[in-house]
Amino acid sequence: MLIKQAADLRYSDVTPKSLYLNRRKFLAGVPAAFVAGRELLSPSRHALAATTKLETVKSPLSTTGEKITPYDDVTHYNNYYEFGTGKEEPAELVKDRKFNPGSDWTVSIEGDVAKPRKFTVAELLKLSPLEERVYRHRCVEAWSIVVPWIGYSLSNLLKAVEPTSKAQFVAFETLYDPKQMLSPFQAGIPLPYVEGLRMDEANHPLAILCFGMYGETLPPQDGAPVRLVIPWKYGFKSIKSITKIRLVAKQPAATWNDYAPREYGFYSNVNPNRDHPRWSQKEERRLGEFFKRKTLMFNGYEQVASLYSGMDLIKNY
Repeated sequence: MLIKQAADLRYSDVTPKSLYLNRRKFLAGVPAAFVAGRELLSPSRHALAATTKLETVKSPLSTTGEKITPYDDVTHYNNYYEFGTGKEEPAELVKDRKFNPGSDWTVSIEGDVAKPRKFTVAELLKLSPLEERVYRHRCVEAWSIVVPWIGYSLSNLLKAVEPTSKAQFVAFETLYDPKQMLSPFQAGIPLPYVEGLRMDEANHPLAILCFGMYGETLPPQDGAPVRLVIPWKYGFKSIKSITKIRLVAKQPAATWNDYAPREYGFYSNVNPNRDHPRWSQKEERRLGEFFKRKTLMFNGYEQVASLYSGMDLIKNY
């Protein structure tokens, strides 16, 4: 029997979604005494790290008519490879390692800008009023969520540092702390995690610099204290726990695109017509639901279609 090591694991190899959903439905339908005994045999969920309430205004860009995914699901079913390749591992490990980003966190803005500087989270929070935006969020593994994210358009931050005419792309880098996080060998991907956008994508009002969700600051496993949320792209483009942003002239590195370019393109727009080499992208399952639904082009955010006018979206996936 072949036993896979952590370095061999990819998205499709960890915690099949069907097992996660079926376990919940099974437990819901059996006697309480048996459930109690069953839960004693499985790892219990740790309490979340302390969060802080955030004052927000409603955004006109918020998606309407969608059922919000339960908070417990969104905070305990995560892709955050620095804290485990299994979906429920990050919520466990961030508490075990006491990973709780504090007030000393800074984000460095560098590269082709007139005003490079480091921002504290407090300074970032003062740049623009915080908006609550309900967005669909789609993972390349064909599961999805609907979350009330809290933040503001990334363009507000970019304007503050005054990009030069050379800036054509925005590169992002996440925290990598080997004392608290898995090694690249254990995670199975190069670290620190990096991502990138074209300038016009980064400046689109739907792309947000995110500080919270469900009315509170982000818990660590969901990207505290600051992350991106790009609702028309697959979830791995919405990089977590950002420490560095660099404006550059050429297309920057992106972790999954560099690691497996045949499977994960630089753009990674939600496109049901472009199958992943190992599975279809035509359908998805909302976290906590049983039945699948059709995948929408750009995850339903047709406002961004003009960004890709004239591009071959099968080739530029």
